[in-house]
Order: sequence, then C-alpha cells, then structure tokens
Amino acid sequence: MAERSTAAVDVADNSGEQPLTAKADQSTADGVAKSPERDTDGDGAQGSDAKGSLKHASPPELHSGHKLARRYRLEECVTRLDGFSSWRAVDEKLRRAVGVHVLPADHARARSVLAAARSSALLGDPRFVQVLDAVEENDLVYVVHEWLPDATELTTLLTAGPLEPHDAYQMVSQVASAMAAAHREGLAHLRLNPNAVLRTSTGQWRIRGLAVNAALRGISSDTPQRTDTEAIGALLYAALTQRWPYEDDAYGLSGLPKDIGLIAPDQVRAGVHRGLSELAMRALANDGATASRHEAPCTTPEELGKAISEMPRIRPPEPTFTAPPEYQRTTYQQGTYGRPPAHPGATQPIAPPPPPLQSRTGKALKWAVSALLIAALGLGSWQLADALMDQSGKSNDTNKSQTTDDGDKTAGQPKTTPIKIQGGQEFVAKGDAQSPGDVAKTYDGNPSTYWKTKSFNEGPSIAPYKPGVGIVYDLGSSTQLGTATLNLRYGGDHTTVELYAADSLNPPSLDSMTRIGTATTSGTTATVKVTKQLKTRYVLVWLTAVPNSGYDSQLYASAGYKQAIGEVKFTG
Repeated sequence: MAERSTAAVDVADNSGEQPLTAKADQSTADGVAKSPERDTDGDGAQGSDAKGSLKHASPPELHSGHKLARRYRLEECVTRLDGFSSWRAVDEKLRRAVGVHVLPADHARARSVLAAARSSALLGDPRFVQVLDAVEENDLVYVVHEWLPDATELTTLLTAGPLEPHDAYQMVSQVASAMAAAHREGLAHLRLNPNAVLRTSTGQWRIRGLAVNAALRGISSDTPQRTDTEAIGALLYAALTQRWPYEDDAYGLSGLPKDIGLIAPDQVRAGVHRGLSELAMRALANDGATASRHEAPCTTPEELGKAISEMPRIRPPEPTFTAPPEYQRTTYQQGTYGRPPAHPGATQPIAPPPPPLQSRTGKALKWAVSALLIAALGLGSWQLADALMDQSGKSNDTNKSQTTDDGDKTAGQPKTTPIKIQGGQEFVAKGDAQSPGDVAKTYDGNPSTYWKTKSFNEGPSIAPYKPGVGIVYDLGSSTQLGTATLNLRYGGDHTTVELYAADSLNPPSLDSMTRIGTATTSGTTATVKVTKQLKTRYVLVWLTAVPNSGYDSQLYASAGYKQAIGEVKFTG
C-alpha cells in the first residue's frame, strides 16, 4: 500500500496553526482580522452555520478497511475534527491512492462542503489538487481528492531554511496566477497557509483545499480576494525569512518579536531580495502601510500577479562545480613498487632504465623484424606494379560499368515529395472536443507547440470513452499520399495512429471514410505508411491508443493516459 505522505493530506493539522484574515464569525467589516487567534481542536466557534449544532454532530463511526461506494477503501485517518474526518484511502477501481473527507449528511456544513467540492471540481485547473468525487450516500457526505505522494509541503521545505530567491519567486508567481484564475471563476480559498501549498518533484507548485477546506471549517470572508492576497503575502514573507509575519508562532515558524509591528523581510534577515521583500509588504499591508518605496498595495491576486510580472525576472542560481582533486602520483608510477621505503629525510635515487634490446635475444629479434619488413616491401611493390598494368587496359570498361550501376541505383529509389498542409480541423466522433484551438500548432513549423488530448483514467485504448480523437487535414488538392510522420510529446506503451481518406474537412462520421494506413509506437515519433493507394485531398490523423504519463507542467496536462502532437508532415 502507499506510504503516508503529509504532502497529500488535504486538511492540515491544527497544531500551532493560526488563520490569517479569514476567521469563522470573526472577520471585521473589511474582511481583515485585527487580532488573529489560534485555531485549535477545541474551538467551538467555526462558522455561523455551526453554532450549537456541532455539539450534536458526531464523526461517523469509520475504521481502516471500511469501503465507501464499494470502491474507496479507507486506510489511515489523518484528521478528525469538528465532526468530520480526513483519510488516506485506496481507489480499488483505478488502483491508486486518494484522499477522502467524510462527514455526516446531517452535519451543519454538509451542504456547503458538497457545493464547494463540486464547484472546485468544475474548475479543472491542474495547479490545484483536483477534487475527483463528491457524493452523499448512506447518511454520509464524502469528498474524494487527489493524493500526491511525491509532493512536499512548504512547511516542510522551510524547516531547512528560507527558500532561494528564484524558488520564492516561482512559488509566489505560480500561486498568485492560480488564485487569480480561481477568483475569476468565483472561487476563493480562505485557508492559504504553508500546509496548503505543495511543491512536486518536477518543481511545480500546487494548491490544495480550494474552497473545500474553508467549507469544512465554516470559514467565510466579506472580501475573499483581499483575504487570499494577504495570505499569499504571508507565504512569500515566510519563504524569504523563515518567520511567520505575525506575533504568534505558527506552522513550525517563529513569529515576529512582540510590539514591533510588521517589518519588511529585508529588515528581518540579511540578504533578502529587495524586490521580493517589497512585494510581500504590498500584499500583506492592505491598509496602506506599504514598503519603503510607497507602491500601491495589492488587494487582489490579479493585482499581485501583475506586480510580479513587472519585476525583473529572477534567474536560477548558476550551478556550482567542484574542482577535481589534484593528480597524485603513486609509488608504483614512480618506480618504487616492491622496494623498501626510503629512510626519513633521504632522497632515494631513481635508477635509469636499461638500453632497449641490448641483449643477445634482443639483437636476434631486431634482425628478424628487419627481414620481415624487407620482404613485405618487396611483395607490396610487385602487387602495385601488377595492378597499375591491369588498370590501363580496363579503365574504359570500368567507367562504363560504374555509370550503368549508378544509373540503376538512382532509378530504383522512389522519389518522395513533401506535401504542404493548407488547413486542419479537429474531428469529434463522440463527446467533447480535445483542443480545437490548437490544431494549427501541428503544422506551424514549431515542434515545441502542441495540440493535446484530454487525460483519460484508463488506457492505452481510448475506447470506451471515445472511438478515438484526431484532426482532419486539407492538403490543398487531390494527392497520392505516401507517408505521414507525427512528432509526439509522450513516449511509452503505447500510441496507435490510423490514417483515413475523407471527402471533406467536416466528414459526417468515421464510417464515411476509408482507412489507408496504421502504425503503433512506444517512442515519440510515429511514421504511418499508406497501404491503400488512392488520391485524396483530406486526411484524418486518428489516435486510438495513448500512453500513460505524469503531470505535464508545461502544457498543464493532468496525469493519465494522454498524447500531444507537435508536428505532422505528409509526403507523396
């Protein structure tokens, strides 16, 4: 079974935890709490909808091995608080680890948790830990989400010290961009803290608990964008200084000294990047008390993302190489192997080597080698003269034969002509389109741009989700097609490509077309040779099987069975 990873737990442990600006029934008129309090396991005021009712709502009686929906087997309870519990579980259908939040259906927050989970799932942004299922069944409400065993919490990263400026820049940039996208869809987090921000093994930063964590705790805010922006500022402050920007200790970090107020990160720790220090203050000090240069405060993730984009780009540190150790001559190389060591302070003389081949055997060997060389020179001279005499009589015949042979070889090779693609359109046989706006990227001459498929849970065969996915290309005129070459992004077992001849750029169905070739590959290049000779103007490149690959941070593609096409080239 999968080992426990705190980086995948969706609801953080509350030990020493302190909320930022969003508090359950404790937010001020502008949504910024003036005196943050500790959020403890015994706190009874967790949301106005939970007053009085939480005392009667008890956690469901669950245990390791219990199954939900005959599919999710609970393995380990990682949080039990306020009538709900969070578990590491196994999805037995897809054989993968998942996280599960469980609470009674009559819990005061059950409806809001379901609504938040379903809204978060609809966002589908891979920068957030994805909600996979949200169900009410058998007097229980449970939310199933991704489990990331290879991810590390920011809390854990900061135990080793502050982040490097480049890492802190990447963290705040990606988190601000993700939260700006979430707020555009009407979703807020309200519990952004070092436990909710994860760095994967590929360096991608991801956020867990979007909307769901706040709903589980009954947290709300009148100014959600301002709340999340200040939380991002606190994350950047902690990443730069290894200190929490409030007086109380939290998340394993020491708070600021008492009675000095909020001071800039570069005043807390020497060597802090000045631009990032001021950025943290602009996000934290939303009441107008900004950094020394008096820039306008950032009150929304959108404004914070714009401020980040205006900063000079922070490059990663140059790699350091350790110089190899100085070459040491050994005693064997110095000619003293097997001899007793010299006395301390004495210099041992090195004996000169004997003259080569001065013995009787050496002299005989020299005469033998000389005789062989003389014989070889004589034989070679005779063969060279014989070859020159034969060549004078056969030169004309040889030239004629060579011309004939070369002509035959050239005539036997088929000539291939590149066919320029004039246009293309995605063909949808069933369900939704994949990436219709990116079709032109497959023939723009740039192999680093891609048209990608969705990520499927099972594979490699795309069926039964779809019979396949692909693109119809316009070759400009009716052409005798020879081969199609595809530049693919993901290798592995396996990709299957089929070619179909079509009558138009919008064929009515797959049955209306004629299959003219197929190929299967486990690499990143697929070459399909046409087996049925006919002329056609329109060609469908059809994928019926795709390999399994992990999360792609460049294309924001979720882990699963998927493929992306960089360039398609046809030859006639």
